[in-house]
Amino acid sequence: MVIVDKSGVHRLEIRCCECPNAMSPDIQMFRHRFFPASFNRPKTVFTFRVLNDFLLDSLECGTSAMNYYSKLRRMTSSMFPHLVPDRYRELMRVARQWRQLKTMKWHGFGHRSDNPSTGELALFCPACPQPGINVLLSEDELLDDWKYTRSFVMDGNFKAEHLHPIKPFDEVWLSDGLGFMVGKDRYKMHLAEAADMVEKSSCNNHRAVNQANAARHKLESTGIGGVACARHGCFVPHSMVDFQKGERQMNMDYALCEASRHNMEGITRAVTFYDINCQYNKHFRVRVDRSRFLDMAPQLTIIPGIGLWHIHGHQDSCYVRYASNFIEGIGRIDGEIMETLWARLNLISPAARGMSSPHRKECLDYQMNDSNFCKMIRMKRTLCRKYKLARNGISESGKAFDRLDEAAPSHLKTEWLARERIAQSSRLNDPAAMDEYEINIKKAPSKKEIELRLLEEGNARNAAPSRRSVATWISTGLAIEEAQIALLIEVRRIGRRSTETQRLDIARQRDRLQGQIDGFARSALTHLGEGFDADDEPEDLNVDILDDLDDDPADFTETSHTWTNSPELTVIPLPSNLGVDRCRRCMAEDLIPLEMSLREGQANDALHNLRIYLCNKAILFRTTVRQAKSQALKTRAWSQVTSVQQAVSLHASIYTKTRKQMMKLEPGQDQLQKYKPLLREQLKISTAVGDPNARGQRNESLAWFWSVEVDLGGPDQSWNEEFYRVHWLRAKALRDRWREEMILVKLEMDWTCKFFLWKATQWGDHMQESLEKRLPGHGCYAGRQSRMYSLLAQDAQAAFQDLQNVLIEAGDE
Repeated sequence: MVIVDKSGVHRLEIRCCECPNAMSPDIQMFRHRFFPASFNRPKTVFTFRVLNDFLLDSLECGTSAMNYYSKLRRMTSSMFPHLVPDRYRELMRVARQWRQLKTMKWHGFGHRSDNPSTGELALFCPACPQPGINVLLSEDELLDDWKYTRSFVMDGNFKAEHLHPIKPFDEVWLSDGLGFMVGKDRYKMHLAEAADMVEKSSCNNHRAVNQANAARHKLESTGIGGVACARHGCFVPHSMVDFQKGERQMNMDYALCEASRHNMEGITRAVTFYDINCQYNKHFRVRVDRSRFLDMAPQLTIIPGIGLWHIHGHQDSCYVRYASNFIEGIGRIDGEIMETLWARLNLISPAARGMSSPHRKECLDYQMNDSNFCKMIRMKRTLCRKYKLARNGISESGKAFDRLDEAAPSHLKTEWLARERIAQSSRLNDPAAMDEYEINIKKAPSKKEIELRLLEEGNARNAAPSRRSVATWISTGLAIEEAQIALLIEVRRIGRRSTETQRLDIARQRDRLQGQIDGFARSALTHLGEGFDADDEPEDLNVDILDDLDDDPADFTETSHTWTNSPELTVIPLPSNLGVDRCRRCMAEDLIPLEMSLREGQANDALHNLRIYLCNKAILFRTTVRQAKSQALKTRAWSQVTSVQQAVSLHASIYTKTRKQMMKLEPGQDQLQKYKPLLREQLKISTAVGDPNARGQRNESLAWFWSVEVDLGGPDQSWNEEFYRVHWLRAKALRDRWREEMILVKLEMDWTCKFFLWKATQWGDHMQESLEKRLPGHGCYAGRQSRMYSLLAQDAQAAFQDLQNVLIEAGDE
């Protein structure tokens, strides 16, 4: 026989026992830890050791069966690997059977006579509330307390593609819908009946919405999407779906509904994090009610949120409406843990791309099961880290809020609390109610708003191809200028006395900036016509940096000239840099009013940010700096002030550069009067900003930019009061989330231990049943599993108790 082992491929003579009462040859081979490649007159066997090694290699290294067997052939004969018997196809077949048997054994089906049902070959999170497993729930009782909120994060992965199968009629399904990937038949019926709505995003340019109909005809699946628990990063069983034309709502609807059915009997509250939740959640319930394949408990309340990384790509209003900081009862969640989970799946995605459909799904299920297993055995460490973070977070956020709370008048706090309660109670039905956490001002049009208006006007006029995206092109140029200014300030700040790490960071920023400038210059040929020569000698960028840093100007100059590539000093080919006369010669005179409009938006944004950071600085002086008693607190307070001052310097410099460019575009008299020069002394915190209620101080004593198209809703409201209200509300929200986090972490510690004990009891029962049936092998395995979960419970309980004792003693000291 050919014996494939971890050590190589061998040929050995094997004789099976042929006594009258002997077991069949395949069972004899199993008893000797050999897995036959076929069951009628087998000629090839694989050792259990090589099958385990291949599965582990596939999990950790993404090794394909072809590469793994190629390695075995070279280990057998480095000089003549081609002479070693080729058992690659047999390895693929046997590995699938082995994977399936191991998975069924791990989930107790070697000790049960019934077959697994939907999602039963998948391991879930031990720290999430699961009624009947780690949460005691009496009959007909509903867990409507915020502590029993289930948190879900949703996302798609477009690296997990799948080609059309070569022989779909010859496919064999071993575990359809038993793990994390949903069952194929019901899912296909849902897709056939669901309405394929072309969703247009009313928010910013979300990839998932705007590319939802991007199909690739060579692919059966353009990727996968699904649901994981947002607090611990465990995939939810039977909630992973294939995409056919991008990340469509019908796909994610099915995934979310399947996730909401997994061990949630009695739970009435779930929060979902999805990078397009501001669009996705609008008509979710309507889509569920219309479909006979979408099943969700009517008492389940879905609270939409957006991950903190993704929310920066949205409209400004989305932050307070969907950020986790303002969702009551969820603790501290960033909502981005799903991004880290795809990395493990992407290990096997290249190898799974050309597999048969069932084989691919089995590999994905196995990888996700292993990911959840690793999360489970490390949950003790994860929760201990969360406990420490929550303890520090409560302390820091409490001190920050107390400083603001002490300085706020009692009658205002009562009003702010009442408005906060109204906003939170109205959030589900009207997300705009959460704008209470935003600064309530009517500001001048931003650059984004003006760019959107210009693009819509261009489309309405059916502009020429060279003019359709010109507003976006100019806006990109303005963003490049802002990046140049930020880099100039950073170079000046570090000066000559920079570390190697700082110089590396500057070099990387310069490299990225140069790439953006090169792309912008290439696009200029399209918009500026043949009269523009991209190879003209660029001038040096002249920016007036308005700040109060004490850097030596000589440091800045010398540092800049030590670099051969200084893209922050390059003038980019915007109409304002070319000049009005040259634009006319290039037949690009129509670009001048476009840039002027966008420059106005850029100036409005800079002034708005400037006002925000100056008020932040005033409030820091009024609370943190003045009330800091110890040297450590003073150092921390001044660090915050320095950070705010750097932001003031950046936006002041952007405004100054913007106004300078506007002057080159022949502005009108109204624009000259509205956008005045910004002076250094106007950036100081005056008494009017720091204490607007002081005797003789009102808004008229503020600098000119405090009143540029700004309306606070009445003449009696002060800038400081409005900013103070938002600071107070946001500081309170942060403190409340950290307090919730501590409560949740303590509960999760208890739930984790109960989950391990529940699993230990399950396996203990299997062991007892096996011993009664005189199945010693089954009994030994069940006993080992029961012991493993008992040790996990003991280890977790001891670690949690020791951590709390140590931290309590440290706090007492």
